[in-house]
Amino acid sequence: MRLWVACELTRPCNDPLADIARKLADSPESFLVAEADGAVVGTVMVGYDGHRGWINYLAVDPTRQRRGLGRELMSAAEALLLEAGCPKINLQVRDGNAAARGFYEAIGYRLDPVVSYGKRLIPDE
Repeated sequence: MRLWVACELTRPCNDPLADIARKLADSPESFLVAEADGAVVGTVMVGYDGHRGWINYLAVDPTRQRRGLGRELMSAAEALLLEAGCPKINLQVRDGNAAARGFYEAIGYRLDPVVSYGKRLIPDE
């Protein structure tokens, strides 16, 4: 969770510890964690609903960014999804996060002409 805070991925309406607990209860093999010197330095949560794959919480320690770890995590996530027969991956990036948008574009992702909607079923507040 500290990594997600450092990467500015958390929001007041989401409880990251609850997100981790839900992922570990549902499909722990799809929660990839990179470690170095006993510390978590990268994460990605992978989901697949039979129609689309989803990427959440891709994070790399800010002091280790731009060294290929994000690409490695995404390659591992893509391999998991491909093995499951997933035809397409979706992910969401906050509109103002130019660095993340540039990263995803550099590894082959393109902006889809869609609008994202959400509805909270379980409040984490």
